[in-house]
Amino acid sequence: MFNLMELASNNTKHLWLKIAEAEQKRAWQYSQQHHSNPIARYNSYLNHICLDSFISWLEDWLQEESAPQPSIWTGKDIPTILEVVNGIAIQLGETRLILLPTETTDLEELSVPQEWVDIPSWVADYYLAVQVNLDDEDECWMAVRGFATHRQLKNEARYNQSDRTYSLSVDELTENFTILLATLGLNFREEVPPLATLSTAEAQNLLRILANPSIYSPRLHADVSFSQWAALIGNEQWRQQLYNQRLGLLQSEVSPITDIVPNKIQVNLSQWFDRVFEIGWQSIDTLINTSQLGNLAFATRSFDTSRISGANGAKLIDLGMQLGEQSVVLLVVLTEEAEGKIGVLVQVHPVGNQKYLLPHLKLVLSSSGETLQVVESRTQDYYISLNRFKCMRETSFSIQLILGDFSITEDFVV
Repeated sequence: MFNLMELASNNTKHLWLKIAEAEQKRAWQYSQQHHSNPIARYNSYLNHICLDSFISWLEDWLQEESAPQPSIWTGKDIPTILEVVNGIAIQLGETRLILLPTETTDLEELSVPQEWVDIPSWVADYYLAVQVNLDDEDECWMAVRGFATHRQLKNEARYNQSDRTYSLSVDELTENFTILLATLGLNFREEVPPLATLSTAEAQNLLRILANPSIYSPRLHADVSFSQWAALIGNEQWRQQLYNQRLGLLQSEVSPITDIVPNKIQVNLSQWFDRVFEIGWQSIDTLINTSQLGNLAFATRSFDTSRISGANGAKLIDLGMQLGEQSVVLLVVLTEEAEGKIGVLVQVHPVGNQKYLLPHLKLVLSSSGETLQVVESRTQDYYISLNRFKCMRETSFSIQLILGDFSITEDFVV
């Protein structure tokens, strides 16, 4: 097998980049924490190692050129796309590039998921066929083997109904990457029709069908047409809800208080002492160390997890469009007390760039249908907290978050 230097020297038309071991480790750790199944995790891993290497090279190249600096299209929403679709987008001013990585040894074609071609807000100018080699532990690399424009895909590519892709052979691609750099700023996009319109009821029905993480390829579900799928995934809020539900970040759909269905799933808190968590829950340290949540508002304030002797868990709750995209983290800290009792502390904190909680967010503790504690956020509250309480093992209780007409309930057993 040729090494990277031999390949690059023998084929100067292509862009060859080495993939650093540190980038591989970082991408692997990130993908394991942010996706619901092995297929999505590996897809995310492959895309992120290409993104890191390519962005690093592009930033260096652009320092010598009068071109806009690259940014990652969709930014923090990348996991919601890579959960279900291959490809990652880079923005250069008005120009958009899509990296489409594959580990195929003998790369014969560029295969582009239909979403990147026919969803108007996703359309790019250039689509890059990226070959990745991870077989050699000492020298892993990626190569841009050619590119096509959106216009070329719409007019010349072969459409495959079975996997909903547009394909061009490598012989039909432009090989020399410098041509792409020389034509930045030109418009190579064809007009595409607008997406179908989905009602909220239709979207919620699709979410119920596709939210099961065992469905590894929801984009190809037999009962969902591409027009329905595109309308769902092309909507940022519905796409976020799909992602949240596939990862168990929401216990259930947000429901009006007048129509709350009792939660039949109990979170077993005793298992937390052995660091065993139900889907959607993880330790506070793990949550703080992930990059998914951005600047965790609580990370430097009230919790020094190194001083917590016991068990702790955290769950991200994103109520999406119902609550203005407010995201919060529900924290539960456990300590072992005398006489076999367990001490419980419950708090809610904002996440990301949100400094304060929305006002009038209620945190409610109840047991056997009886409300025991209620605390409500005020203007500019950094967090809210229930009074710490103690209970015996096998005790059940519920924690409810309420804001306006919407509510989410978590049921626990000690």
